[in-house]
Amino acid sequence: MDKLHNRPNAQVFDMFCSIGGLTYGLQRAGISVNAGLDIDGSCRFAYEKNCEATFIEADIREISFADVATYFSDAEYRVLVGCAPCQPFSSHTKLRSYQADARWNLIDEFLRVILEGRPEIVSMENVPQLMGKSIYDKFKRELTDVGYKVSDGVLSCAQFGVPQSRSRLVMLASLLGQIDMPNPTTHSHPTVRQVIGHLEPLEPGQSSATDPLHVCSRLAPINLKRIRASKPGGSWRDWPAELLPNCYKKASGSTYGSVYGRMQWDKPAPTLTTQFYRYGTGRYGHPEQDRALSFREGAILQTFPEEYQFIAPGEKASFSKIGRQIGNAVPPSLGVAIGKTIIDHLRKRKKNA
Repeated sequence: MDKLHNRPNAQVFDMFCSIGGLTYGLQRAGISVNAGLDIDGSCRFAYEKNCEATFIEADIREISFADVATYFSDAEYRVLVGCAPCQPFSSHTKLRSYQADARWNLIDEFLRVILEGRPEIVSMENVPQLMGKSIYDKFKRELTDVGYKVSDGVLSCAQFGVPQSRSRLVMLASLLGQIDMPNPTTHSHPTVRQVIGHLEPLEPGQSSATDPLHVCSRLAPINLKRIRASKPGGSWRDWPAELLPNCYKKASGSTYGSVYGRMQWDKPAPTLTTQFYRYGTGRYGHPEQDRALSFREGAILQTFPEEYQFIAPGEKASFSKIGRQIGNAVPPSLGVAIGKTIIDHLRKRKKNA
Protein backbone atom coordinates (compact mmCIF):
# COMPACT_ATOMS: atom_id res chain seq x y z
CA MET A 1 0.00 0.00 0.00
CA ASP A 2 1.19 3.53 -0.79
CA LYS A 3 2.83 5.07 2.27
CA LEU A 4 0.76 8.22 1.79
CA HIS A 5 -2.46 6.24 2.20
CA ASN A 6 -0.97 4.24 5.05
CA ARG A 7 -0.10 7.36 7.01
CA PRO A 8 -1.36 7.32 10.61
CA ASN A 9 -4.10 9.83 11.45
CA ALA A 10 -1.94 11.94 13.75
CA GLN A 11 -2.48 15.63 14.38
CA VAL A 12 -0.13 18.05 16.11
CA PHE A 13 -0.51 21.09 18.34
CA ASP A 14 2.72 23.11 18.66
CA MET A 15 2.79 24.63 22.14
CA PHE A 16 5.62 27.18 21.66
CA CYS A 17 5.41 27.59 17.90
CA SER A 18 7.26 30.89 17.33
CA ILE A 19 7.75 31.39 13.57
CA GLY A 20 7.10 27.74 12.79
CA GLY A 21 10.44 25.95 12.52
CA LEU A 22 9.22 22.79 14.22
CA THR A 23 5.74 22.98 12.71
CA TYR A 24 7.18 23.39 9.20
CA GLY A 25 9.52 20.43 9.68
CA LEU A 26 6.77 18.18 11.01
CA GLN A 27 4.58 19.10 8.06
CA ARG A 28 7.39 18.27 5.63
CA ALA A 29 7.62 14.88 7.32
CA GLY A 30 3.94 14.30 6.62
CA ILE A 31 2.20 15.07 9.91
CA SER A 32 -0.74 17.47 10.05
CA VAL A 33 -0.16 20.44 12.34
CA ASN A 34 -3.44 22.18 13.00
CA ALA A 35 -2.36 25.02 15.25
CA GLY A 36 0.45 26.62 17.18
CA LEU A 37 0.47 28.78 20.29
CA ASP A 38 2.93 31.49 21.24
CA ILE A 39 2.87 34.52 23.50
CA ASP A 40 4.75 36.58 20.89
CA GLY A 41 2.17 37.93 18.46
CA SER A 42 4.89 39.17 16.09
CA CYS A 43 5.34 35.54 14.99
CA ARG A 44 1.82 35.32 13.54
CA PHE A 45 2.59 36.38 9.97
CA ALA A 46 5.51 33.99 9.46
CA TYR A 47 3.71 31.09 11.13
CA GLU A 48 0.43 31.36 9.26
CA LYS A 49 1.95 32.37 5.91
CA ASN A 50 4.44 29.50 5.70
CA CYS A 51 2.74 26.77 7.72
CA GLU A 52 -0.89 27.47 6.82
CA ALA A 53 -1.91 26.58 10.36
CA THR A 54 -3.79 28.59 12.97
CA PHE A 55 -1.69 30.87 15.16
CA ILE A 56 -2.97 31.39 18.70
CA GLU A 57 -1.50 34.31 20.61
CA ALA A 58 -1.72 33.26 24.25
CA ASP A 59 0.28 32.60 27.41
CA ILE A 60 0.57 28.90 28.22
CA ARG A 61 -0.01 29.80 31.88
CA GLU A 62 -3.55 30.82 30.99
CA ILE A 63 -4.65 27.85 28.87
CA SER A 64 -5.65 24.28 29.63
CA PHE A 65 -5.62 21.09 27.60
CA ALA A 66 -9.32 21.65 26.96
CA ASP A 67 -8.35 24.73 24.92
CA VAL A 68 -5.87 22.67 22.94
CA ALA A 69 -8.18 19.68 22.41
CA THR A 70 -10.53 21.58 20.10
CA TYR A 71 -7.73 21.69 17.49
CA PHE A 72 -7.24 17.91 17.34
CA SER A 73 -10.50 17.37 15.46
CA ASP A 74 -10.93 13.67 14.65
CA ALA A 75 -7.30 12.69 15.29
CA GLU A 76 -6.64 9.06 16.09
CA TYR A 77 -3.32 10.09 17.63
CA ARG A 78 -2.85 13.42 19.37
CA VAL A 79 0.68 14.83 19.33
CA LEU A 80 1.69 17.71 21.58
CA VAL A 81 5.07 19.29 20.88
CA GLY A 82 6.86 22.21 22.41
CA CYS A 83 10.15 24.04 22.78
CA ALA A 84 9.89 26.20 25.88
CA PRO A 85 12.03 29.37 25.70
CA CYS A 86 15.54 28.17 26.42
CA GLN A 87 17.38 31.31 27.55
CA PRO A 88 17.24 30.48 31.28
CA PHE A 89 19.21 27.28 30.62
CA SER A 90 21.44 28.40 27.76
CA SER A 91 25.22 28.51 28.08
CA HIS A 92 24.95 32.15 26.97
CA THR A 93 22.81 33.23 29.91
CA LYS A 94 24.31 35.60 32.46
CA LEU A 95 22.01 34.42 35.25
CA ARG A 96 23.53 32.77 38.29
CA SER A 97 20.49 30.54 38.59
CA TYR A 98 17.94 29.62 35.96
CA GLN A 99 15.33 29.96 38.71
CA ALA A 100 16.00 33.70 38.71
CA ASP A 101 14.30 33.90 35.31
CA ALA A 102 10.50 33.91 35.16
CA ARG A 103 10.60 31.69 32.06
CA TRP A 104 12.06 28.69 33.87
CA ASN A 105 8.65 27.41 34.95
CA LEU A 106 7.30 27.22 31.39
CA ILE A 107 8.49 23.61 31.31
CA ASP A 108 6.29 22.94 34.34
CA GLU A 109 3.40 24.61 32.52
CA PHE A 110 3.99 22.39 29.49
CA LEU A 111 3.97 19.37 31.80
CA ARG A 112 0.70 20.54 33.37
CA VAL A 113 -1.03 20.71 29.99
CA ILE A 114 0.29 17.27 29.03
CA LEU A 115 -0.93 15.65 32.24
CA GLU A 116 -4.36 17.26 31.88
CA GLY A 117 -4.97 15.67 28.46
CA ARG A 118 -2.44 12.85 28.14
CA PRO A 119 -1.94 13.03 24.36
CA GLU A 120 -0.60 9.83 22.84
CA ILE A 121 2.71 11.40 21.76
CA VAL A 122 4.77 14.21 23.29
CA SER A 123 7.95 15.80 21.99
CA MET A 124 10.12 18.49 23.52
CA GLU A 125 13.19 20.17 22.05
CA ASN A 126 15.50 22.41 24.07
CA VAL A 127 19.09 23.39 24.84
CA PRO A 128 21.50 20.63 25.92
CA GLN A 129 22.12 22.42 29.24
CA LEU A 130 18.63 21.40 30.37
CA MET A 131 19.75 17.76 30.61
CA GLY A 132 20.32 16.86 34.24
CA LYS A 133 18.51 19.89 35.66
CA SER A 134 16.01 19.05 38.39
CA ILE A 135 13.13 20.60 36.46
CA TYR A 136 13.81 18.33 33.49
CA ASP A 137 14.25 15.24 35.65
CA LYS A 138 10.87 16.01 37.21
CA PHE A 139 9.34 16.44 33.75
CA LYS A 140 10.47 12.97 32.66
CA ARG A 141 9.63 11.34 35.98
CA GLU A 142 6.05 12.60 35.99
CA LEU A 143 5.52 11.47 32.41
CA THR A 144 6.83 8.03 33.28
CA ASP A 145 4.58 7.87 36.34
CA VAL A 146 1.44 8.15 34.18
CA GLY A 147 2.54 5.57 31.63
CA TYR A 148 4.70 7.34 29.06
CA LYS A 149 7.76 5.61 27.63
CA VAL A 150 10.42 8.29 27.36
CA SER A 151 13.49 8.54 25.12
CA ASP A 152 15.84 11.49 25.10
CA GLY A 153 19.31 12.58 24.16
CA VAL A 154 21.49 15.42 22.93
CA LEU A 155 21.65 15.40 19.13
CA SER A 156 24.15 17.05 16.81
CA CYS A 157 22.04 19.04 14.38
CA ALA A 158 24.72 18.70 11.68
CA GLN A 159 23.77 14.99 11.47
CA PHE A 160 20.31 16.10 10.41
CA GLY A 161 21.39 18.44 7.64
CA VAL A 162 21.77 21.63 9.70
CA PRO A 163 24.96 23.48 8.66
CA GLN A 164 25.87 24.51 12.20
CA SER A 165 27.84 23.16 15.14
CA ARG A 166 24.52 23.15 16.99
CA SER A 167 23.40 20.55 19.53
CA ARG A 168 19.88 20.19 20.91
CA LEU A 169 18.17 18.12 23.55
CA VAL A 170 15.32 16.11 22.04
CA MET A 171 12.81 14.16 24.10
CA LEU A 172 10.09 11.88 22.74
CA ALA A 173 7.43 10.21 24.88
CA SER A 174 4.62 7.82 23.97
CA LEU A 175 1.72 6.18 25.75
CA LEU A 176 1.71 3.53 23.02
CA GLY A 177 5.05 1.91 23.84
CA GLN A 178 8.77 2.57 23.51
CA ILE A 179 9.60 5.27 20.96
CA ASP A 180 13.02 5.57 19.35
CA MET A 181 15.18 8.65 18.99
CA PRO A 182 15.64 10.11 15.48
CA ASN A 183 18.40 8.49 13.43
CA PRO A 184 20.94 10.77 11.70
CA THR A 185 19.89 11.62 8.17
CA THR A 186 23.35 12.49 6.85
CA HIS A 187 26.99 11.71 7.58
CA SER A 188 28.20 14.48 5.28
CA HIS A 189 27.80 17.70 7.23
CA PRO A 190 26.67 20.63 5.03
CA THR A 191 28.92 23.67 4.93
CA VAL A 192 28.44 27.42 4.87
CA ARG A 193 29.49 27.57 1.21
CA GLN A 194 26.98 24.92 0.17
CA VAL A 195 24.00 26.73 1.60
CA ILE A 196 24.67 30.47 1.33
CA GLY A 197 27.53 30.71 -1.16
CA HIS A 198 25.13 31.54 -4.01
CA LEU A 199 23.51 34.60 -2.40
CA GLU A 200 24.22 38.04 -3.82
CA PRO A 201 27.01 40.00 -2.11
CA LEU A 202 26.14 42.85 0.24
CA GLU A 203 27.95 45.80 1.73
CA PRO A 204 27.49 46.54 5.46
CA GLY A 205 24.00 47.95 6.04
CA GLN A 206 22.85 47.02 2.54
CA SER A 207 19.58 45.29 1.65
CA SER A 208 18.87 43.15 -1.41
CA ALA A 209 16.54 44.74 -3.94
CA THR A 210 14.75 41.40 -4.45
CA ASP A 211 14.70 39.91 -0.96
CA PRO A 212 13.98 42.22 2.01
CA LEU A 213 15.26 39.55 4.41
CA HIS A 214 18.68 39.56 2.78
CA VAL A 215 19.77 42.60 4.74
CA CYS A 216 22.74 43.05 7.06
CA SER A 217 23.57 45.45 9.85
CA ARG A 218 25.82 48.46 9.52
CA LEU A 219 29.37 48.41 10.87
CA ALA A 220 31.02 51.21 12.78
CA PRO A 221 34.28 52.37 11.16
CA ILE A 222 36.36 50.60 13.83
CA ASN A 223 34.49 47.32 13.27
CA LEU A 224 34.96 47.62 9.53
CA LYS A 225 38.71 47.77 10.15
CA ARG A 226 38.45 44.81 12.52
CA ILE A 227 36.57 42.55 10.14
CA ARG A 228 39.03 43.37 7.35
CA ALA A 229 41.79 42.17 9.69
CA SER A 230 39.87 39.00 10.60
CA LYS A 231 40.66 35.58 9.18
CA PRO A 232 38.07 32.84 8.51
CA GLY A 233 37.94 30.66 11.60
CA GLY A 234 40.00 33.16 13.57
CA SER A 235 39.20 35.82 16.15
CA TRP A 236 40.31 39.20 17.44
CA ARG A 237 43.68 37.63 18.28
CA ASP A 238 44.51 38.03 14.59
CA TRP A 239 44.24 41.83 14.76
CA PRO A 240 47.01 44.38 15.21
CA ALA A 241 47.11 45.77 18.75
CA GLU A 242 45.61 49.14 17.79
CA LEU A 243 42.30 47.48 16.86
CA LEU A 244 41.81 45.68 20.16
CA PRO A 245 39.13 46.90 22.59
CA ASN A 246 40.73 47.87 25.91
CA CYS A 247 39.09 44.95 27.74
CA TYR A 248 40.84 42.46 25.41
CA LYS A 249 44.23 43.90 26.27
CA LYS A 250 43.79 42.63 29.83
CA ALA A 251 44.37 39.04 30.93
CA SER A 252 40.67 38.67 31.74
CA GLY A 253 39.77 39.44 28.13
CA SER A 254 41.50 36.33 26.86
CA THR A 255 38.41 34.25 27.73
CA TYR A 256 36.38 35.93 24.98
CA GLY A 257 37.89 33.96 22.14
CA SER A 258 34.73 33.16 20.21
CA VAL A 259 33.74 36.70 19.24
CA TYR A 260 34.71 39.00 16.38
CA GLY A 261 35.44 36.21 13.95
CA ARG A 262 34.62 35.15 10.42
CA MET A 263 32.94 31.89 9.51
CA GLN A 264 34.73 29.39 7.27
CA TRP A 265 33.34 28.52 3.85
CA ASP A 266 33.97 24.81 3.99
CA LYS A 267 32.85 24.08 7.54
CA PRO A 268 29.50 24.32 9.32
CA ALA A 269 28.65 27.66 10.89
CA PRO A 270 28.91 28.15 14.65
CA THR A 271 25.72 27.83 16.64
CA LEU A 272 23.49 30.75 15.74
CA THR A 273 22.19 32.85 18.62
CA THR A 274 19.64 35.64 18.60
CA GLN A 275 22.52 38.07 17.96
CA PHE A 276 23.88 36.37 14.84
CA TYR A 277 23.38 39.55 12.77
CA ARG A 278 25.95 41.41 14.89
CA TYR A 279 29.60 40.96 13.97
CA GLY A 280 30.91 41.37 17.53
CA THR A 281 28.74 38.75 19.27
CA GLY A 282 30.30 35.59 17.85
CA ARG A 283 31.97 34.20 14.75
CA TYR A 284 29.25 35.64 12.55
CA GLY A 285 31.39 37.55 10.09
CA HIS A 286 30.84 36.55 6.46
CA PRO A 287 33.67 34.30 5.21
CA GLU A 288 34.87 36.88 2.68
CA GLN A 289 32.54 39.90 2.57
CA ASP A 290 33.24 42.59 5.15
CA ARG A 291 29.99 42.30 7.09
CA ALA A 292 27.97 40.16 9.46
CA LEU A 293 25.38 37.63 8.39
CA SER A 294 22.15 38.77 6.80
CA PHE A 295 18.80 37.59 8.12
CA ARG A 296 18.31 35.41 5.06
CA GLU A 297 21.69 33.79 5.54
CA GLY A 298 20.88 33.11 9.18
CA ALA A 299 17.51 31.63 8.24
CA ILE A 300 19.08 29.36 5.62
CA LEU A 301 21.74 28.24 8.11
CA GLN A 302 18.81 27.28 10.35
CA THR A 303 17.47 25.26 7.34
CA PHE A 304 14.48 27.46 6.60
CA PRO A 305 13.90 27.32 2.83
CA GLU A 306 14.97 30.37 0.88
CA GLU A 307 11.36 31.26 0.09
CA TYR A 308 10.29 31.30 3.76
CA GLN A 309 8.64 34.63 4.50
CA PHE A 310 9.26 36.37 7.81
CA ILE A 311 7.80 39.82 7.24
CA ALA A 312 4.61 41.00 5.55
CA PRO A 313 4.91 42.78 2.18
CA GLY A 314 6.00 46.36 2.70
CA GLU A 315 7.09 45.73 6.29
CA LYS A 316 10.63 46.66 7.29
CA ALA A 317 12.71 44.01 8.98
CA SER A 318 13.30 44.71 12.67
CA PHE A 319 16.80 43.54 13.57
CA SER A 320 16.06 42.65 17.19
CA LYS A 321 12.73 40.94 16.41
CA ILE A 322 13.80 38.93 13.38
CA GLY A 323 17.15 38.06 14.92
CA ARG A 324 15.41 36.70 18.01
CA GLN A 325 12.91 34.70 15.99
CA ILE A 326 15.48 33.08 13.71
CA GLY A 327 18.07 32.46 16.42
CA ASN A 328 15.55 30.82 18.74
CA ALA A 329 13.88 28.70 16.07
CA VAL A 330 13.88 24.92 15.92
CA PRO A 331 15.73 24.07 12.69
CA PRO A 332 13.09 22.67 10.31
CA SER A 333 15.42 19.84 9.24
CA LEU A 334 15.51 18.62 12.83
CA GLY A 335 11.72 18.89 12.87
CA VAL A 336 11.53 16.65 9.80
CA ALA A 337 13.57 13.98 11.58
CA ILE A 338 11.37 14.20 14.68
CA GLY A 339 8.26 13.94 12.51
CA LYS A 340 9.50 10.88 10.63
CA THR A 341 10.36 9.20 13.93
CA ILE A 342 6.82 9.78 15.19
CA ILE A 343 5.31 8.42 11.98
CA ASP A 344 7.50 5.31 12.10
CA HIS A 345 6.51 4.75 15.72
CA LEU A 346 2.78 4.98 14.92
CA ARG A 347 3.10 2.71 11.89
CA LYS A 348 4.80 0.05 14.00
CA ARG A 349 2.04 0.44 16.58
CA LYS A 350 -0.68 -0.13 13.97
CA LYS A 351 1.21 -3.05 12.42
CA ASN A 352 1.57 -4.79 15.77
CA ALA A 353 -1.95 -4.02 16.98
